Amino acid sequence: MKKILTLFAVAVVGLITFSSCEGPEGPPGSDSALSYVYEVDANFVGPNYSVTSTPSGMLSGDNILVYELVSTSGPDSWALLPQVYYFNNGLETAQYNYTFSKNRVTIFITGSLNDYSQLPSSFRLGKVFRVVIIPGDDGINAKTGKKVTTDNLDYNTVIKKYSIDDSNVKKLN
Repeated sequence: MKKILTLFAVAVVGLITFSSCEGPEGPPGSDSALSYVYEVDANFVGPNYSVTSTPSGMLSGDNILVYELVSTSGPDSWALLPQVYYFNNGLETAQYNYTFSKNRVTIFITGSLNDYSQLPSSFRLGKVFRVVIIPGDDGINAKTGKKVTTDNLDYNTVIKKYSIDDSNVKKLN
């Protein structure tokens, strides 16, 4: 009987010892492993008044957000596309918009004008855009089951949410 109790005690102590052992904790996980941002310098000229860039490493479920640089006085200020502008006392409009696929992001001008070359050169030439690639998501956080929302209108909120380092953004054209 003593041998059985001793064996049982050793088994219990071994079970407690091995079940409480834990190795060193690994680095924290990140939802943004595939998130990144790049910059596009754009000159919109005819006939298409568009610019196309080719992101690398984008997966088919990823999403794209494109922001226009709207101010450089103080910290840079970015506005989510589409952005609508009014010309000729509000009678005509033009806007920056974009489309994307896994292999291509196209930023273009569209609007009520028949001839986009009539737009001011400051609207067509020397424009700067940031393309933010964020991982595809069904909108549900698997850990909490709560709906995940992000204010996509604000560039800085998106950069923070996806832990993107935009201190040294690459330019693609």
